[in-house]
Amino acid sequence: MIKGAIFDIDGTLLDSMPVWDEAGERYLKSRGIVPERALGKKMFSMTMEEGARYLKETYQIPEGTTVIADGINRQIEKFYLYEAELKRGAEDFLAYLKGKPVRLTAATSSDRYLVEAAFLRLGVEKYFDKIFTCTETGAGKDEPKIYLEAAFCMGTKPEETLVFEDALHAIETSAASGFKTVGVYDASSGHRQEEIRRKAHIYIKEYRDFDTFWNSASVC
Repeated sequence: MIKGAIFDIDGTLLDSMPVWDEAGERYLKSRGIVPERALGKKMFSMTMEEGARYLKETYQIPEGTTVIADGINRQIEKFYLYEAELKRGAEDFLAYLKGKPVRLTAATSSDRYLVEAAFLRLGVEKYFDKIFTCTETGAGKDEPKIYLEAAFCMGTKPEETLVFEDALHAIETSAASGFKTVGVYDASSGHRQEEIRRKAHIYIKEYRDFDTFWNSASVC
């Protein structure tokens, strides 16, 4: 019997993954600088410090890398505060689960204040018992700690708990710890969808057909 659900945020509930690719471009445009094509792909594997250094050297920005990194972060912050939207059908899906009733928590790699600001603006904070962050739990999603702490908060066992994730490594981690995993499609991980389909207990392209989902979740 399903008693709890843990939701990843970026790419799972929020359609927010593009901002992480676009942050460098947004920063340059805010300064009136035209970015090169495919800048996001070039910066994707860089740390924030490496990305700031690349922008400084490539675009001859006079400020130091710390100031540039802060400027990039402000663009990300602005997105969560004013622009981030829920994926289609997500709020109805949350309401459906709460009505079963299923307890809900969130588990995210993003900073708490960003997620809380987006949730408050979008009116979905009411659905969640608590938000857990990788920073505060002290481990990333290559370890199960954040999921185990969320389940403990809800008073549910892993086998009674759904974990909604769009990233393959997070699905693998939660599944290996006994959770029932739900792979959620996101364009940012489009190239990994076949693997995600294989590794997740349930796979959904969109938040819809609630009754069919619930029947599948109850027997998986």
